[in-house]
Amino acid sequence: MQLTTPVTPAQQVAMTNEQAYLIGRPPLGEYLGFMAQTIGGQTLDQRKLADDWREANQRIQQLEATEAGWADAPPIMSVAPELEGLVAQLLADPIYQRSFRIVPTDIALVDLDRLVVFQKHITLDYVRLVQAALGPTPAPDMVFRAAFPLSTEPQPPIQGGRIANNAFAFVSPSTDLRVLDVALLDPSQVNHQVSGRVAGFPGLVVGFGSNFLNAVHAEGRLILNNGSHRAYALRELGITHAPCLVQRVSSAEEFSVLMGNDHVLKNRELYLKAPRPPVLKDYFDPLLRKVVRIPRRARQVKITFMVEAIDIPVTS
Repeated sequence: MQLTTPVTPAQQVAMTNEQAYLIGRPPLGEYLGFMAQTIGGQTLDQRKLADDWREANQRIQQLEATEAGWADAPPIMSVAPELEGLVAQLLADPIYQRSFRIVPTDIALVDLDRLVVFQKHITLDYVRLVQAALGPTPAPDMVFRAAFPLSTEPQPPIQGGRIANNAFAFVSPSTDLRVLDVALLDPSQVNHQVSGRVAGFPGLVVGFGSNFLNAVHAEGRLILNNGSHRAYALRELGITHAPCLVQRVSSAEEFSVLMGNDHVLKNRELYLKAPRPPVLKDYFDPLLRKVVRIPRRARQVKITFMVEAIDIPVTS
């Protein structure tokens, strides 16, 4: 008989992530479904959960009356002159140059509390890592580096390889893992030997995004597009204003291109027009959040391909 070694409480915690989840605004069914996935979620009192959601929803209605216009016309200020050297490094960074060339973009100082947010949950374990690197009272240059990790800095761990004749998989603890680009590469761009004459290399590029703290400026509001965890980490340390890449859009088409989140695009009225949309400071309102533990997960990107060779008639 094979005996199973008991898992200690410390090991149980290590196998989970602590998350802050915004409640009251997402549909009740979605909230209950999320809570069922938490550690011990199957035994939670459904009535108590629903009561908590109703209380949060009432709080949102109150804020819509008392804080109408809170997200409108947020101040966009210049960064301190002593940070000009770091600004120059950011502007010269290859990832910045490739990622922020569609619309005019400023490096500005923004009020974190007035950033409109769409991410429902924050992984507090990652927040603690950011804060540990910063220390309790980070200097302005450290805050700048936290907001804009340059391409010269280490990337998150990743494992990848071929898992079948027609499939590859990549795994990382970072949820930022994604397909960055799809391209047909010229043979001169790839150092790979094959038993034949190469015509081209169809390629999918897997990796991590710029991960810069950035917001889209649209309809007089700043929508936090990337960097929610670092914005949360800075605000929890007492930092009210932080440097941010502000992308200024002038049309609905530009907004659609820059905002890669389907939920935001389907709910534009909430984020761009509602008197009091969800903002960063809501993460710190005890009535609007639940702090829970969920099983630790990793992000997997799986790529499969199919090859089809057929003879087609030539018409000219």
